[in-house]
Amino acid sequence: MSHAQNHQPLVSLVVPIYNVADYLEQCLASIQSQSYTNLEIICLNDGSTDSSLALLEAYAARDGRIVIIDKENEGYGATCNRGIAAAHGSWVGIVEPDDYLEPTMVQELVDLIQANGGEDKVDIARSAYWRVFGNQKNGRAGAKSQFRAAAGAAEYRVPCAYKGRVKPKQQPCPIDQMAQLLLHHPAIWTALYRKEFLTQNHINFKEVPGAGWVDNPFLIASHCCGARIVYADSALYNYRENGYAEAATFAQRQPKIPLERWNDMMDVVDERNITSDVVLNALTLRGINYALLTKDALTWREEHDAAGETDSEVHDLLAKSFERMDAKRVFENPAISGSGKAFFAQVRGIALPKDNKFARYAYLAKEGFFRVKNDGIAQTFKALMDRR
Repeated sequence: MSHAQNHQPLVSLVVPIYNVADYLEQCLASIQSQSYTNLEIICLNDGSTDSSLALLEAYAARDGRIVIIDKENEGYGATCNRGIAAAHGSWVGIVEPDDYLEPTMVQELVDLIQANGGEDKVDIARSAYWRVFGNQKNGRAGAKSQFRAAAGAAEYRVPCAYKGRVKPKQQPCPIDQMAQLLLHHPAIWTALYRKEFLTQNHINFKEVPGAGWVDNPFLIASHCCGARIVYADSALYNYRENGYAEAATFAQRQPKIPLERWNDMMDVVDERNITSDVVLNALTLRGINYALLTKDALTWREEHDAAGETDSEVHDLLAKSFERMDAKRVFENPAISGSGKAFFAQVRGIALPKDNKFARYAYLAKEGFFRVKNDGIAQTFKALMDRR
């Protein structure tokens, strides 16, 4: 497979696959039907025990752009790393196999890159995305969570939380002008990455069993270490999820993971000497949110007789995580809830200062207005009830 001229660079899309036969055809079809055709489609079968490999082989027989790597199970991070290493394209993207792309995704991102100076000026091209929700009763374990609706079942979409809110002064620009990209789901699959940028800066995924939230430290390593980023405010990727309930259920099963990945993010900050207030404030907010998620998971495990030795380790991890947070950043951030600040103060054993209620209410009003406008009243209410 040869590289095209610069105006049509080869784009490698990496698809890490583990037991997603119910969704895989929709995913592959959405990649094959991209309006941008100079693609290398690297499909890595990570030890699937369902019919995923057979589906891949059938698609590869009809499309020479598909490259299959069949291997033993290693987990999401190791699989993505292997796919990126195998990529021949100048640009690399990740596509999760239970998601699907809008037909113009790659074309719009390549056009955005070229309009802003091409490979010499751009390291990452990002877009917005659709959050796709389905009927939980039709869910199936084995993809992202037990809450997935079958492909083709009744689903509805809402824009991602940062659509309409990323407004850089110029492009390309550093992450400091795109803070919203750090405040929500990492959404690393909404991007094309310049492969040489990743390899030269030794940016890769943490390799742990399963999925393990390894997109979190990858987000910081890729976006926050001098990357020149361009952004299109079009929803070009469709991400199946079930909101907060999905994260809560995961934390109940594996309560160490959220804060372990947050500490990995902080390790990237330390190792790469990141001092940006935008990054540090965003990580403080994420750390408190993950701590509250963990606290709720521990309570659930105790109430359901599921607690074990791991839980005492999680308590130690909570204390360690809070020690890495700057108290001033916690107490002065209006996006951090009163319960989050109180929990932080309790674990740290420090006095809880008087909260600035005006700043907090102003934040909630602004956030609530945007969510209702973006998601509608029903979805906003559901999100609030999930976090009650």
